[in-house]
Amino acid sequence: MPEDRPALPPVLLPSDAELARDALAAPLLARAVRLARWAGPGTRVGAGGELVEEQLAPAARELGLPDGPDDDGPAYASEAWRVAVDTGLVDVEDPQDEDGPEPAGAPGGPAGSTAGEATGGAVAGANLALVTRGSPKDVLGLWLDALDVALADAEAPVVDDIGALVGEDGEIDFEALDWDPEAEAEFLEGVLLNLYLLTVSEGAEAAAVPLPALAASVVVPEDMAEPTDEVLEQVSEAMMRLDDQFRLLEPIGLVDYQPVDEALMAAEDDADDGEEPAEEDLSRYGLVRLTALGLYGVRARLLEAGLAAPAVGELADKGADVLLDGLAHYPEAAVHAETEQWLAPRPPAEAARELLAAARGRDEGGPLRRLHCQQALALVGPRAEAPVRAVLDDAELGGLARVWLAEHGAADVPPPPESMVFWLAVDTIAAQLAAGGETGELRELVEGLVGQHRGFFDAAWRVDHPATARVLEAMGTLHPDKGLAKEARKAAFKARSRTGAA
Repeated sequence: MPEDRPALPPVLLPSDAELARDALAAPLLARAVRLARWAGPGTRVGAGGELVEEQLAPAARELGLPDGPDDDGPAYASEAWRVAVDTGLVDVEDPQDEDGPEPAGAPGGPAGSTAGEATGGAVAGANLALVTRGSPKDVLGLWLDALDVALADAEAPVVDDIGALVGEDGEIDFEALDWDPEAEAEFLEGVLLNLYLLTVSEGAEAAAVPLPALAASVVVPEDMAEPTDEVLEQVSEAMMRLDDQFRLLEPIGLVDYQPVDEALMAAEDDADDGEEPAEEDLSRYGLVRLTALGLYGVRARLLEAGLAAPAVGELADKGADVLLDGLAHYPEAAVHAETEQWLAPRPPAEAARELLAAARGRDEGGPLRRLHCQQALALVGPRAEAPVRAVLDDAELGGLARVWLAEHGAADVPPPPESMVFWLAVDTIAAQLAAGGETGELRELVEGLVGQHRGFFDAAWRVDHPATARVLEAMGTLHPDKGLAKEARKAAFKARSRTGAA
C-alpha cells in the first residue's frame, strides 16, 4: 500500500453545528450542564470534588430523577456531577485552599463523601458559558472532554463489593482488582475502531452490529478458521463486558445501543442442551451502532493517536490534482459527496478545465484519475461542454470527451480514430481494476468491449498505454469464453514483448 494512502476510509460527517446540537442533547452532558447551573456556594463537595452523600438526592431531584435510597437517580446525579467537574462546567472550592476555586475531579471515585469528610463548595466554571455563547467547535471540545470521562468509567473495573477492597489504611487495594487499565483501554479502543470501520465502510446504510460479532472481531484471531471452545468462551465474556460498557457510553451520545436481553441470558444459564441461538434471536444478544456524534468522537481520538482518519470535505479547498488523487482511496458514496463539495464553490467551466488538466498522466494512477474526472464532469453538467470540446484532440482525454458529449446529447461530435477507441478501452478497464470493481461488472465490461470490436485482441496489444499488458492479462482471466481468454493472454504476452516489460 502506498505510504500516502489513508489508513482508514473517509467518514461523512454532519456539520459542526448539527454535531454540536447532538452533543448538547446527549443525556449525560445535558445533566452535567443542569447541575452546573444548579451548583452554588452552598453545594457541599468532598475532598475529591464529588458531591457529599447528602447532596445526591437533591441533585437527582434537580435532574427530575427519582431520589429514593433504592433508586438510580443519585448514582446518575453523581456521574453527571463528575462530568461537570472534569469538563470545567463546575469549579470546586477546596476548603483548605485559601486562594479560591480549583478544578478537581475523581473519575471512578465514590458516589459521594460521608458527612464527616472535609467539604468545600462549588461555583460555575468558565466552560459553562461555552454552552450558550461558544462556537460549535467549543461545544464539541466540551463534549470530547465529557466523552473522556465516560470512557474512563467504561474502562473501570466492575466492583460488586468495594468495601472488601478497602484496606486497614482506608485506601483501595487496586492490585486485588486483577485489573489491567492499559489492556482494558486497548480492548475498548479496538472495539470502537472496528465499529468505526464497519460504519464508515457501509456509509449511511450501516446497520447496527450484533454484539457477539463485534466481540468476536477483537477476540478471534484472523487466521483461526474455526474458533475453539476456549475462544468462544472469551467471546462470551467480552460480549458481556461490552454490554456493561455500551450501557455507560450510550448516555454520552456515542452509540445507539440495544442491550443484551437479560431474560435470554438467564435462560441460557439454565439451559443444558448446548443449542446455538436461532438467527432471528441474534438481536437479543445486543445491537450497537455508532451515532454521527460517535463517528466524530472516535475519529477525533484516532487523529489524536496519530492515525490518518480523513473526513469528506477535507479536499474541498485543494486543487483538482489533489482531489483526483485523493479520491482513488475513497468508497463510491464518499467519492460523490467529496466531489460535490469540491465543485460547490467553483464556476462550472473553470472547474471542468481544472479537472481535465489534472486527469492527464501516464502514471499508474492516471486511469483512475480520468474515471473520477468523468464522474465529476457528469456532476458539472452542460456548462462543462466548452472545456470538454477543447480536449477532443487530446490523446488521453479525447475518448473521455466524446463519451461525455454523447451522454449529454451534444451535436457535432466527431468520430474517434480507431487508436483512440482502443486506448479508451484499455484505460477504462485499467481504471476499474484500480478501483477494485466487482468481478461480475468487470466481466460484463470485458465481454461488451470484445463483442463490439472484431479482432479486439489483434489491435489491443499495440495500444500505447502503460497498462496495456496488465489489462489484457486481466481480460484473459475474466472472459468466460476459453478461446477468447486464451487470445487475451497471448495479446498480453505480445504487449510485454513490444515494450520490453517483464
